[in-house]
Amino acid sequence: MKLNGPISHSYLDDGKEEEETQAKEVSSAAVRVVVGYALTSKKKKSFLKPKFIRLARNKGIEFVPIDLKRPLSEQGPFDVILHKLAGKDWSQVIVDYKRVHPEVIVLDPPDAIQHLRNRQSMLEVVADLELPDHYGKVCIPRQLVIPKDPTSIPDEVAKAGLRVPLVVKPLVVDGSAKSHELFLAYDHFSLSELETPMVLQEFVNHGGVLFKVFIVGESIKVVRRFSLPDVTNCDLTKISGVFRFPRVSSAAASADNVDLDPSIAVILITAEPPPPPLLEVLARELHHRLGLRLFNIDVIRKNGTKDMYYVIDINYFPGYGKMPEYEHIFTDFLLNLVQSEHKK
Repeated sequence: MKLNGPISHSYLDDGKEEEETQAKEVSSAAVRVVVGYALTSKKKKSFLKPKFIRLARNKGIEFVPIDLKRPLSEQGPFDVILHKLAGKDWSQVIVDYKRVHPEVIVLDPPDAIQHLRNRQSMLEVVADLELPDHYGKVCIPRQLVIPKDPTSIPDEVAKAGLRVPLVVKPLVVDGSAKSHELFLAYDHFSLSELETPMVLQEFVNHGGVLFKVFIVGESIKVVRRFSLPDVTNCDLTKISGVFRFPRVSSAAASADNVDLDPSIAVILITAEPPPPPLLEVLARELHHRLGLRLFNIDVIRKNGTKDMYYVIDINYFPGYGKMPEYEHIFTDFLLNLVQSEHKK
């Protein structure tokens, strides 16, 4: 789908037919696009896969690593800079380079990415949206920020009227493994064991299914993921303490994984994603508000409802390697982006 309407792509399987198509793309590629990239080693491994690099090259796109030990001004020329590095120093490098080379497309501006470094501010953007509810209602969980003293949590939670269980997330998202550590708390007092600053969110029962909505420019791709099971009132009377989340965004939790328990796979396969028009409006509005082209939205549907959805997280430059057919979607995005900028 696209932000301005649904879109369907016909993707070829590996084999002779794809090779012939790629050969035609080589001969017909009118534009040579140079993409300078600055990515962590983990991101390079998951994103710049050999198949993706081959397809990009066949379409006239070349990925060139940026040497972080040399001034960026001495490298290039680039048509696009693709980056996902944290830190004020790197952000300043990009800002300075863009000032001298305004024609270069930066994916994405550091100040725009900064909105997603804070879990409180990222969801407040969603809460401020005034979306039509023709296709469903989009909400965020009730949440509370604990900036420093964890001993104040019981009183703060009581004042805010939050109910357990509570999802606990680090406030700052800096790309580290620690910033992605999530917990589920069944009582207020156990929260004092965790490190601040943190965000507490009310857990919303959602049938154990998470929808990862990947956005690449105007293209949208939805992937189902296994999530935490619902919490019953009986569970709340029997369980206490704080428990670490499993990584629900893992590709191993996909309905496409043949080793997944059959009963779980059925739940995933039969879970109906949010309506495309709803996702198109949501993605378009977030694109305008955030100023980002590359991000994903984690969405759940409140159990027992047909059209009440909650956005629980937004991530910049997510794991596109887990998104089906990302090679074609991303290369088309880069070509269209450069061509549209040249027309301007």
